[in-house]
Amino acid sequence: MLKTNSACLATAPAEVAALLVPDAPNTKLISVVSGCYNEEANIRECHERVKKVFAEIGRYRYEHVFIDNASKDGTRKILRELAAEDPNVKVILNARNFGHVRSGYHAMLQARGDAVISLVSDLQDPPELIREFIAKWEEGFRVVVAIKENSDESPVFFAVRKAYYSLVARLAEIELNKNATGFGLYDRRFMDVLRELDDPYPYFRGLVSEIGFPAAKILYHQPVRKRGITNNNFYSLYDMAMLGITNHSKVPLRIATMIGFALSGLSLLVAVVYVALKLAFWNYFELGLAPLVVGMFFFGSVQLFFIGILGEYIGAIHTQVLKRPPVVELERINF
Repeated sequence: MLKTNSACLATAPAEVAALLVPDAPNTKLISVVSGCYNEEANIRECHERVKKVFAEIGRYRYEHVFIDNASKDGTRKILRELAAEDPNVKVILNARNFGHVRSGYHAMLQARGDAVISLVSDLQDPPELIREFIAKWEEGFRVVVAIKENSDESPVFFAVRKAYYSLVARLAEIELNKNATGFGLYDRRFMDVLRELDDPYPYFRGLVSEIGFPAAKILYHQPVRKRGITNNNFYSLYDMAMLGITNHSKVPLRIATMIGFALSGLSLLVAVVYVALKLAFWNYFELGLAPLVVGMFFFGSVQLFFIGILGEYIGAIHTQVLKRPPVVELERINF
């Protein structure tokens, strides 16, 4: 083991100090967790920027845990190279693509740090914010949440996302953090609570509010993706949207019930009016096919819509009941 004294550390460059600190017996460990799928163009820069941040901070050990969701490009090859070059890099290779929700959550549960930082590997979450996360953590906050104040993405997409966050916040039974993506720092005590929940398919942003630890909020500007294309499609975005609603609100089910009662009452009223008109004007009033066809299609579409909502809740229950593991690992490196 390399031995040093305080005088040496005081005069050593930041990068050298960062290498020496891990030998200190009581130095806290911080875990940075990054999920990736086909991110060969961004992995190395993500690693280098995180490494630079901790070299400048200099007073913590760190591990950078990458979990790969069965990438089809050169991501796995690069991760193996990084793990061979840097013992702070730990890699989990999934047997198949289990989706970014399950994969990222599983990696966070495997992290062993005194604090865990969730950071996407596409660099749309600036690694430099780690300094501010740690500063708030040192003040005593067990949760530090990054709030996306604005973004370089398409104004239309940003507006749609903002509207969705507002909708979920209104429907939820708890106060959710609007425009929070999960990017942030989470203390070991928070992570211990997550492990006790044993949730196979969580809406992580909602769990942050559900658990209830006071959270420090840091506003940031989200840059545009530098390289590559996003792997999110309509289905994955829809899945995340419905997950947020079904996990934290019963309002849609209750709205369906109330609208059902209202439409039943309206149908009864229309039927009474038609009968009264027919009795009053027997020879002149004809029911006609148009009201029947319009009414049939209207009530049929309403029923299908609410059956779909009910199906989303049943699907969420089905996922919970199966209790399958979040992911199946193919290989671990440097653990």
